[in-house]
Amino acid sequence: MDAYAHARSLIDAAHAADPARAADGRPAELVYGERVEAWVVRLVPAASPALRLAARSQHLERWLTPRITFPEGKAGYLTWRRSLYTKQAERARRLLLEAGVPATEAADVATWVSKTGLKTNAGTQALEDAACLVFLENEIGAFAAQHADYPREKFIEILRKTWKKMSPAAHDAALSLDLPPAIAALVREALSGAA
Repeated sequence: MDAYAHARSLIDAAHAADPARAADGRPAELVYGERVEAWVVRLVPAASPALRLAARSQHLERWLTPRITFPEGKAGYLTWRRSLYTKQAERARRLLLEAGVPATEAADVATWVSKTGLKTNAGTQALEDAACLVFLENEIGAFAAQHADYPREKFIEILRKTWKKMSPAAHDAALSLDLPPAIAALVREALSGAA
Protein backbone atom coordinates (compact mmCIF):
# COMPACT_ATOMS: atom_id res chain seq x y z
CA MET A 1 0.00 0.00 0.00
CA ASP A 2 1.43 3.39 -0.93
CA ALA A 3 1.66 6.24 1.58
CA TYR A 4 -1.43 8.05 0.27
CA ALA A 5 -3.60 4.93 0.41
CA HIS A 6 -2.26 4.20 3.89
CA ALA A 7 -3.08 7.77 4.98
CA ARG A 8 -6.59 7.41 3.57
CA SER A 9 -7.10 4.20 5.55
CA LEU A 10 -5.90 5.91 8.75
CA ILE A 11 -8.19 8.90 8.17
CA ASP A 12 -11.15 6.64 7.45
CA ALA A 13 -10.43 4.58 10.57
CA ALA A 14 -10.50 7.80 12.62
CA HIS A 15 -13.80 8.77 10.98
CA ALA A 16 -15.22 5.30 11.69
CA ALA A 17 -15.05 6.01 15.43
CA ASP A 18 -17.66 8.79 15.08
CA PRO A 19 -20.66 7.66 17.14
CA ALA A 20 -23.08 9.68 14.99
CA ARG A 21 -24.55 7.89 12.01
CA ALA A 22 -25.59 9.12 8.58
CA ALA A 23 -28.90 8.10 7.03
CA ASP A 24 -27.24 5.03 5.50
CA GLY A 25 -25.99 3.86 8.91
CA ARG A 26 -22.32 4.65 8.27
CA PRO A 27 -20.29 6.96 10.53
CA ALA A 28 -21.43 10.53 9.82
CA GLU A 29 -17.93 11.99 9.55
CA LEU A 30 -16.87 9.30 7.07
CA VAL A 31 -19.82 10.21 4.85
CA TYR A 32 -19.00 13.89 5.26
CA GLY A 33 -15.35 13.33 4.30
CA GLU A 34 -16.42 11.43 1.19
CA ARG A 35 -18.75 14.25 0.18
CA VAL A 36 -16.12 16.96 0.66
CA GLU A 37 -13.58 14.95 -1.31
CA ALA A 38 -16.09 14.36 -4.12
CA TRP A 39 -16.71 18.11 -4.40
CA VAL A 40 -12.99 18.89 -4.38
CA VAL A 41 -12.51 16.46 -7.28
CA ARG A 42 -15.39 18.10 -9.18
CA LEU A 43 -14.00 21.58 -8.61
CA VAL A 44 -10.33 20.64 -9.08
CA PRO A 45 -10.25 17.64 -11.45
CA ALA A 46 -6.44 17.41 -11.20
CA ALA A 47 -6.51 17.50 -7.37
CA SER A 48 -3.31 16.11 -5.90
CA PRO A 49 -3.43 13.11 -3.55
CA ALA A 50 -2.58 15.51 -0.70
CA LEU A 51 -5.50 17.81 -1.54
CA ARG A 52 -7.84 14.83 -1.67
CA LEU A 53 -6.60 13.67 1.73
CA ALA A 54 -7.08 17.18 3.11
CA ALA A 55 -10.66 17.16 1.84
CA ARG A 56 -11.24 13.83 3.49
CA SER A 57 -9.85 15.29 6.75
CA GLN A 58 -12.15 18.33 6.79
CA HIS A 59 -14.04 17.31 9.97
CA LEU A 60 -11.49 14.83 11.29
CA GLU A 61 -12.59 13.74 14.78
CA ARG A 62 -14.76 16.83 15.15
CA TRP A 63 -17.08 14.80 17.34
CA LEU A 64 -14.37 14.70 20.05
CA THR A 65 -14.84 18.45 20.65
CA PRO A 66 -18.56 19.09 21.04
CA ARG A 67 -19.86 22.63 20.65
CA ILE A 68 -21.27 22.50 24.18
CA THR A 69 -17.72 22.38 25.60
CA PHE A 70 -17.34 26.07 24.69
CA PRO A 71 -19.32 29.09 25.92
CA GLU A 72 -22.60 30.04 24.30
CA GLY A 73 -22.78 32.95 21.88
CA LYS A 74 -20.84 34.11 18.87
CA ALA A 75 -17.48 34.47 20.64
CA GLY A 76 -17.75 30.93 22.04
CA TYR A 77 -18.75 29.58 18.64
CA LEU A 78 -15.80 31.24 16.91
CA THR A 79 -13.39 29.99 19.58
CA TRP A 80 -14.77 26.46 19.13
CA ARG A 81 -14.33 26.65 15.35
CA ARG A 82 -10.73 27.89 15.63
CA SER A 83 -9.99 25.12 18.12
CA LEU A 84 -11.41 22.55 15.70
CA TYR A 85 -9.35 23.86 12.78
CA THR A 86 -6.15 23.58 14.81
CA LYS A 87 -6.91 20.11 16.23
CA GLN A 88 -8.10 18.69 12.90
CA ALA A 89 -5.11 20.09 11.02
CA GLU A 90 -2.60 18.68 13.50
CA ARG A 91 -4.34 15.29 13.62
CA ALA A 92 -4.37 15.07 9.81
CA ARG A 93 -0.68 16.04 9.66
CA ARG A 94 0.25 13.35 12.18
CA LEU A 95 -1.73 10.66 10.35
CA LEU A 96 -0.12 11.54 7.03
CA LEU A 97 3.34 11.44 8.56
CA GLU A 98 2.53 8.10 10.18
CA ALA A 99 1.54 6.78 6.75
CA GLY A 100 4.79 7.95 5.19
CA VAL A 101 3.49 10.97 3.27
CA PRO A 102 6.33 13.50 2.81
CA ALA A 103 6.49 16.13 5.55
CA THR A 104 6.04 19.02 3.09
CA GLU A 105 2.78 17.54 1.82
CA ALA A 106 1.59 16.76 5.35
CA ALA A 107 2.29 20.41 6.22
CA ASP A 108 0.29 21.55 3.18
CA VAL A 109 -2.64 19.41 4.31
CA ALA A 110 -2.45 20.96 7.78
CA THR A 111 -2.49 24.44 6.22
CA TRP A 112 -5.56 23.64 4.15
CA VAL A 113 -7.48 21.89 6.94
CA SER A 114 -6.72 24.75 9.35
CA LYS A 115 -8.34 27.19 6.86
CA THR A 116 -5.11 29.20 6.64
CA GLY A 117 -5.04 31.54 3.65
CA LEU A 118 -8.69 31.43 2.68
CA LYS A 119 -9.10 33.37 -0.60
CA THR A 120 -5.30 33.37 -1.16
CA ASN A 121 -4.32 29.68 -0.88
CA ALA A 122 -5.84 27.53 -3.63
CA GLY A 123 -5.92 24.38 -1.50
CA THR A 124 -7.61 26.10 1.42
CA GLN A 125 -10.13 27.68 -0.94
CA ALA A 126 -10.90 24.32 -2.58
CA LEU A 127 -11.66 22.79 0.82
CA GLU A 128 -13.83 25.73 1.85
CA ASP A 129 -15.71 25.63 -1.45
CA ALA A 130 -16.34 21.91 -1.07
CA ALA A 131 -17.48 22.27 2.55
CA CYS A 132 -19.90 25.05 1.59
CA LEU A 133 -21.28 22.96 -1.27
CA VAL A 134 -21.77 19.94 1.01
CA PHE A 135 -23.64 22.22 3.41
CA LEU A 136 -25.90 23.53 0.65
CA GLU A 137 -26.45 20.18 -1.05
CA ASN A 138 -26.75 17.84 1.93
CA GLU A 139 -27.07 19.67 5.24
CA ILE A 140 -29.02 22.89 4.95
CA GLY A 141 -32.43 21.22 5.29
CA ALA A 142 -31.49 19.49 8.55
CA PHE A 143 -29.78 22.67 9.76
CA ALA A 144 -32.96 24.67 9.10
CA ALA A 145 -35.07 22.08 10.92
CA GLN A 146 -32.67 22.05 13.88
CA HIS A 147 -32.82 25.84 14.07
CA ALA A 148 -36.50 26.35 13.36
CA ASP A 149 -36.50 29.13 15.99
CA TYR A 150 -34.19 31.28 13.83
CA PRO A 151 -35.93 34.16 12.10
CA ARG A 152 -35.78 34.15 8.29
CA GLU A 153 -33.26 37.01 8.39
CA LYS A 154 -30.82 34.81 10.35
CA PHE A 155 -30.91 32.14 7.62
CA ILE A 156 -30.38 34.81 4.98
CA GLU A 157 -27.36 36.11 6.91
CA ILE A 158 -25.88 32.59 7.20
CA LEU A 159 -26.33 32.00 3.48
CA ARG A 160 -24.73 35.34 2.61
CA LYS A 161 -21.72 34.58 4.83
CA THR A 162 -21.42 31.15 3.25
CA TRP A 163 -21.58 32.67 -0.24
CA LYS A 164 -18.85 35.22 0.55
CA LYS A 165 -16.43 32.43 1.50
CA MET A 166 -16.90 30.67 -1.86
CA SER A 167 -15.01 31.11 -5.13
CA PRO A 168 -16.74 31.98 -8.44
CA ALA A 169 -16.44 28.32 -9.54
CA ALA A 170 -18.18 27.21 -6.34
CA HIS A 171 -20.88 29.84 -6.90
CA ASP A 172 -21.56 28.34 -10.32
CA ALA A 173 -21.71 24.85 -8.82
CA ALA A 174 -24.05 26.02 -6.07
CA LEU A 175 -26.42 27.62 -8.54
CA SER A 176 -26.72 24.29 -10.37
CA LEU A 177 -27.83 22.38 -7.25
CA ASP A 178 -31.34 20.98 -7.17
CA LEU A 179 -32.45 22.41 -3.83
CA PRO A 180 -35.83 21.95 -2.15
CA PRO A 181 -38.11 24.89 -3.11
CA ALA A 182 -38.12 26.53 0.35
CA ILE A 183 -34.31 26.37 0.56
CA ALA A 184 -33.92 27.57 -3.04
CA ALA A 185 -36.12 30.58 -2.19
CA LEU A 186 -33.91 31.42 0.80
CA VAL A 187 -30.79 31.15 -1.38
CA ARG A 188 -32.30 33.44 -4.04
CA GLU A 189 -33.25 35.96 -1.37
CA ALA A 190 -29.77 35.79 0.18
CA LEU A 191 -28.08 36.29 -3.18
CA SER A 192 -30.28 39.21 -4.10
CA GLY A 193 -28.42 41.20 -1.45
CA ALA A 194 -25.05 39.42 -1.51
CA ALA A 195 -21.98 41.47 -2.30
